[in-house]
Amino acid sequence: MTRPASYPDDERMRRVFNILERRIEERWGVPVLIRDVPDPFTGDLDGAEIAVDHDLEIEDALFILVHLFGHTVQWNLSAEARDIGGAVEANPSDERLAALEAYEREACRYSLTLLHEAGVHDFDQWLADFSHCDFAYLAHFYRTGEKRPFRSFWRNGTPILSPLPLPAFHPTRWVARSDGVVI
Repeated sequence: MTRPASYPDDERMRRVFNILERRIEERWGVPVLIRDVPDPFTGDLDGAEIAVDHDLEIEDALFILVHLFGHTVQWNLSAEARDIGGAVEANPSDERLAALEAYEREACRYSLTLLHEAGVHDFDQWLADFSHCDFAYLAHFYRTGEKRPFRSFWRNGTPILSPLPLPAFHPTRWVARSDGVVI
């Protein structure tokens, strides 16, 4: 995939990663750990902390950070969200796949709000495209069990997400995603 000129460059992504890491830790009290995350994961969450694999390119690390923040919000608001995030799906029904898509989209809408609240408004298209790719990859895996290269699902110019207000939440340690889901 060639990065469109409209996407922020790596230097900008590093600056935004640092801004958001600090904001997540200071405003919500959720530590962001940069460490080795066991394969096949590139990040992990448990409701009280976020882990980002130390070996990622900045673009992937930034998406993992904002996306897992969105899931952290969900996990601290809803047992159903924790159940969806911790389930292994094989041949899900259309109804279940729609619920998974709604879960993933909601997390990304929280991600967009995180960016906007930090004064970052030049990542909307990038986040929309990354989010689309992420769910297309997951949906394909859930339907087929096949792990194709992540970026083979990439499309530029996907519809922009709408931000979703961040509700108050209290970070609580549940169970790490890697303890339940294996993809």
